[in-house]
Amino acid sequence: MKNIVIKNGILGGIIVSLVMAGMTLYMKSNPSYEPNMLIGFAGMILAFVFLVLGIIQKRKANNGLISFWEAFKTGFLIAFVISTIYVIVWLIIYYNFFPNFIEQYSEMALKKAKPEELAKLTEEMNNYKEWYKSPIMIILLTYMEIFPAGIIVALISSLILKRNTITSTNQ
Repeated sequence: MKNIVIKNGILGGIIVSLVMAGMTLYMKSNPSYEPNMLIGFAGMILAFVFLVLGIIQKRKANNGLISFWEAFKTGFLIAFVISTIYVIVWLIIYYNFFPNFIEQYSEMALKKAKPEELAKLTEEMNNYKEWYKSPIMIILLTYMEIFPAGIIVALISSLILKRNTITSTNQ
């Protein structure tokens, strides 16, 4: 199982990190650019395809059988590897290439805010600026961007892909 988790986790992590890095570096060079969340989610979905493939590979390695819990454990671990790579890449980008990210993002978000949302959004952006002063908070916030979605994909995939008995197709 280790090989399946590591291989699929690394492949998924590379994909989601490339999408995130591309969007972030484009945003850095174009300060007025608002990141498209759909592109970010598409990158995550592409990465989580490897989570599903990992569960399928684990089921094939078990002669076509896999319990819900074994499937979920495999998917959960792949999601954790994908998320960890995503967090590491973000930390490298943030600390080495885009240390003023949160200021630029806040400025962009506040410019586009509706007047009735401005006070609430200003408070929210100030919270993010405060949180971004701590590397631990950056790590936690970055995990929260991706890991919960990975857990949900692992849960749904496990429910769909579990197989406790082999069905005969030679009838």
